[in-house]
Amino acid sequence: MTFIANPLGDAIEAPPADEGVIANDGFFPDIAPAAVRADARISANVTTPRLRAAILGAIMSVEYDLRAFAARSIAAGHATLADVPSPQLDGQSQQLIRYHRAVSLYAKAELVERYRDFDTTSAGGNQADDLTPSIGELRRDALHAVRDILGTSRTTVDLI
Repeated sequence: MTFIANPLGDAIEAPPADEGVIANDGFFPDIAPAAVRADARISANVTTPRLRAAILGAIMSVEYDLRAFAARSIAAGHATLADVPSPQLDGQSQQLIRYHRAVSLYAKAELVERYRDFDTTSAGGNQADDLTPSIGELRRDALHAVRDILGTSRTTVDLI
């Protein structure tokens, strides 16, 4: 087991050296689990198979919401999400950044939700209650990224 220091100076377990890339459908980009792990601050305690399962679930969730967008983009002559016109940020398409963000956040939300069931003591129950807002915030931010890709409002307000 290899340990590394994080920015806070704590020793944490190093993630596996090669977690492979998850091939996507061609329109949406492939996803590197190592990038998701780094961006979403997912601990090396999460095994590679669990991380991959969470990422696959996240990809399916995001792509379900973006299915019509992808079809319109392909019909407009954009073979990939990277081809969809979008401002650049740090040398890459904002649409790609948003997509990766949505997948990473949904994957993290699923992992936080699933991992809280390991400790069934009173302390574990209290910790699970403390994590609930975090899970909601992760899902909210992922949904914001999806809505930003679609170019729709982040909020819907109806008068009752």
